[in-house]
Amino acid sequence: MNRRARGARTAGGAGTPPTARTARAARTARAARPVLAAFAAALLLGACTGNGESAPAPAPSAASPLPATAPTPQGLLLTADFGADTVTFVDPERGAVASVPVGRAPYGLAVGADGRAWVATAEGVAVVDTRTRERVARIPYRTGTGPVTDGEYRGGGMGIALSPDGAHAYVGVNVPGTTGVLEVVDTATREVTAVVPVGRRPFDVDVSRDGSEVYVTGHDSFDVTVVAAGSLSPRRIEVAPYGTEGGLGSWLKPHYAVVRPSDGMLLLPFEGERLAVVDPRTGRTTIEAMTADTHQHGAATTGDGRLLVVGTGPVEPGEGKGPSLTVRSPDGAERVYPLSGPHEDVAVSRDGRTAYVTGGYTRDGYWNGITVVDLDSGATRRLPAGARPLGIAVL
Repeated sequence: MNRRARGARTAGGAGTPPTARTARAARTARAARPVLAAFAAALLLGACTGNGESAPAPAPSAASPLPATAPTPQGLLLTADFGADTVTFVDPERGAVASVPVGRAPYGLAVGADGRAWVATAEGVAVVDTRTRERVARIPYRTGTGPVTDGEYRGGGMGIALSPDGAHAYVGVNVPGTTGVLEVVDTATREVTAVVPVGRRPFDVDVSRDGSEVYVTGHDSFDVTVVAAGSLSPRRIEVAPYGTEGGLGSWLKPHYAVVRPSDGMLLLPFEGERLAVVDPRTGRTTIEAMTADTHQHGAATTGDGRLLVVGTGPVEPGEGKGPSLTVRSPDGAERVYPLSGPHEDVAVSRDGRTAYVTGGYTRDGYWNGITVVDLDSGATRRLPAGARPLGIAVL
């Protein structure tokens, strides 16, 4: 039985058949081995890819941020430069135009209606005025996260989201070696007002459409923590369509989630094979089949209900297909766009016709740019951006 056939099953049912458990365990053991650097290098160093994607021009130096010279027009992109201490403003046609120092190893970011960006760094939550291109504050975490470092397992902020009214920023804080926390920031006073326990390594934070709940995806604990915005009481939902075998060494864990606009369900993609659809009210998870057959990370939705998912490539050569962007319609039909090299996160233009996919993959093989995908034609091109960009937003 192939992996895609297994992916059509429903989680939480009578259990996984012995043959599937055996195959899954074998795959988990293989997946725990590091990604081969040669695979990433072969994809990233070519001057032009097989799908017509051109290599980027040299990215701006992280050591010498570009100056902030003019008010920021609507439609620019903003990236969190995990390989530097900056956020970078990127023109969708020309590439990087300015960078602003924010703090060590910025991961996720969220932009409010007032034009302020809230950036989760290793040192605290940075606040950037995107109109004047300056950092106006950096709010330290209340939780101790150890030495300030770089890399995938560094302590500090990871996923971050704003409440619909902009009154609160919610940041998932990784505490190395133990469970993480959700820190609640009052955006008016710029102070941490509450700390809520959540899962391990909170890759992503999302908020319900009405702002009543916050959803924290715990990568290393195979879960989503639902936090009531009023009482701040947490409730754990396990999300593990492949089971939890392998523990911290497993690749088959949740990474990013989105809130489905039509009904508030949480959508979490796994391996280009399984889409976990989680009802945050009941905790029930059902599984729908996906088709990209690739390790998946970042996700986003469009105004018309399409789901966009970033594929980083196979866990191990021969165990799946290459990097891609999946565009899934509300009826479940998928179109898969091949990409060159690993990517991490994705944002969509205001008209829903263009996707911007960051090249700053959390593991080895990242590159310093953005792939622009025309969602009508599938054509791709590369833009230079900051150093190892992860989080991205359209201004």
